[in-house]
Amino acid sequence: MSTHCQLTGAKPGFGNRISHSHRRTARRFDPNLQRKRYWLPSEGRHVRLTLSAKAIKTIDAIGIEAVAARIRARGGKV
Repeated sequence: MSTHCQLTGAKPGFGNRISHSHRRTARRFDPNLQRKRYWLPSEGRHVRLTLSAKAIKTIDAIGIEAVAARIRARGGKV
C-alpha cells in the first residue's frame, strides 16, 4: 500500500526522536491511512481508495461523486 492519501495527498512526515540525554535519531510520522470501498453510482461500480481519516470525513461531507471528480482533476486514478 502506498503511503499517501489519494484525496488530500497526506504523506509521511520526518523528524527526530529526542531521548532524555538529548540524542537525536530519525523517526517518521505516518498519516492515518485506511483502505475504503465506496459505491460510485454514476459508473455503477465500487471504487477502493486509500484515504486518510480526514479525507474520509471530507467524503462524508461532500459526497463520493465530488471527491472522484477532484481526484481525476489532479490526474489520479479512481
